[in-house]
Amino acid sequence: MTDTAEVLKEKLIRRIYGYLSEGEVPFLSMPSRNKENIVLDEKYMVWKYGDKSLTRSAKTVDGAEYILKSLYVAGFIDEMLKGKKTSTLREMYYISEGWGPGKFHSQDESDMQAEDLEVLTALLREDFGLRPEENGASIIGDVTIEERNRKGEFKKINCKDDVGDGGYTIPYSVENNKLRLKETGAKLVLAIETGGMFDRLVENGFDERYNCVLVHLKGQPARSTRRLLKRMNEELKLPVYVFTDGDPWSFRIFASVAYGAIKTAHISDYLAVPTAEFIGITASDILSYDLPTDVLTDKDVQALNAELKDPRFQTEFWKNEIGTMLGMNKKAEQQALAKYGLDYVTDKYLPDKLFSPGDMM
Repeated sequence: MTDTAEVLKEKLIRRIYGYLSEGEVPFLSMPSRNKENIVLDEKYMVWKYGDKSLTRSAKTVDGAEYILKSLYVAGFIDEMLKGKKTSTLREMYYISEGWGPGKFHSQDESDMQAEDLEVLTALLREDFGLRPEENGASIIGDVTIEERNRKGEFKKINCKDDVGDGGYTIPYSVENNKLRLKETGAKLVLAIETGGMFDRLVENGFDERYNCVLVHLKGQPARSTRRLLKRMNEELKLPVYVFTDGDPWSFRIFASVAYGAIKTAHISDYLAVPTAEFIGITASDILSYDLPTDVLTDKDVQALNAELKDPRFQTEFWKNEIGTMLGMNKKAEQQALAKYGLDYVTDKYLPDKLFSPGDMM
């Protein structure tokens, strides 16, 4: 029996059994997982869940169904751990087809169950052997790692010299027992929202010219990507900069990297990089660089107004930029900088934002 299996049984299975053996109605309580219940953790300077809680009780049909499905998931995880197997979240959803009353109605529901078990046990999805369907994002630059291969041996890889133009693909688990960070000659990490912009920077040799590590976030970044950014920041002492589109959804991408995402606020101190800086497209950039724009949609406007109330955006910088964007009713993409040529982003925009004249590398 693994430690993970033991914790899962102690925190969930034995707890439910205890209620039943005492003739009590089983229930499960956990922090409420919404933006109204995230607070600043002064120690780690990240956003975590506050004191508000949510209780699921078998007194109701919905509560009883929730607890039953939690037990099915726990049993599935226990079987995987015994067999030294892993499963994608998608596979778990389809496997539930054979669970009778434990069957999930959607993958969103099964994914939420996995996250709730993290909260209940203070363990990680990766500890359970659950992984996302897609591979992680890519990184390219002068950082040397050691990755454990299928034989259990660690293989040394330099993410600049030993990879192709697409870079090194980040695995779903980047903990020290799977991936070791050895050394780097880089001076910073630049995390980039879109694949097109990542490819532009690679093609233009931005990582070599400015001695940095480029990370493709692939939109809203996977947990493994955020965790690796955290590790490079803490273990290699590399500052992290986030380069995104100029719209409310991209602002949230930055927030998830720097402060933590609402869905994963229980592990913000494990994933978030509080010192990360935003150098993406702002409303001020749209005006200063006279960038091509699109009109904000109704959903964009709704999202920006929500961000004005989001505790992760309560600085003067964000209030001003969000207010300006709402006032102009415009948004812009990273690629809008191509208005001035394919090299403009690497020759002018990013150097101006990243370095003062005396810091140019």
